[in-house]
Amino acid sequence: MLTFVGLGLYDVNDLTLRGKKVIEDADTIFAEFYTSHLIGMEPQELEKTLGKKIIVLSREEVEQGDIILESAEKGNAVLLVAGDPMIATTHIALRIMAEERGIATRIVHNASIVTAAPGLLGLQQYKFGRTVSLPFPQENYFPTSPYDAIQENFSRGLHTLILLDLNPKPMGAKQAMEILLRMEEKKKGGIFKENTLLGVVARAGAPDCLVRAGYLKDLLHEDFGPPLHTLILPGKLHFAEAEALVKLAGAPREILG
Repeated sequence: MLTFVGLGLYDVNDLTLRGKKVIEDADTIFAEFYTSHLIGMEPQELEKTLGKKIIVLSREEVEQGDIILESAEKGNAVLLVAGDPMIATTHIALRIMAEERGIATRIVHNASIVTAAPGLLGLQQYKFGRTVSLPFPQENYFPTSPYDAIQENFSRGLHTLILLDLNPKPMGAKQAMEILLRMEEKKKGGIFKENTLLGVVARAGAPDCLVRAGYLKDLLHEDFGPPLHTLILPGKLHFAEAEALVKLAGAPREILG
């Protein structure tokens, strides 16, 4: 048996009762924190709190899957994942590999930034397009494919959830906005300008969660505190969404029209 257990957004207190029971009954516990990680607890603290040994795996080890699948063939193996387990395509691929090898799988769901960030800003879930991951530019390599996906969503009036790179360290909202402006210079699609409305969610699920919405030119000068940060580019706003951005996230009242 291989069970994927979502840890939620902040710390071990977000773990569901079902997830806790699965961990208690597990023979081997793995975890990965490269797709996301808990903002209120380090892996060592998690291990100490749960009272179980946790083997933290690299991206390559999870993608290859051999270590996890071999353990699941012998007993009850668990893979701990921050947020919800099935948000990352890597975990879906691993589940398929397990099923192909005759290993039963199950999922213990939990809160995810994919639902938390829109909800905190008051945006309607069904009005989101494709989620975009924004990587750090590398030397001699500056991919603009995220811009293309954002542009496609925006052209259809859809909101875009922009997840920020975690490696080698978590990207901040200000860094992300600067990268998007550089993409705008290259692509010239007219999406990211001084008066572009953006939403910022910092530390979703934490006691000090911060939610802001405003024009890009103003957000560039704000301090959102420690990571993790997430951006949302709103598309066509329903009046109720605009009202939520104003009242819940401090957006300019003029967006109400």
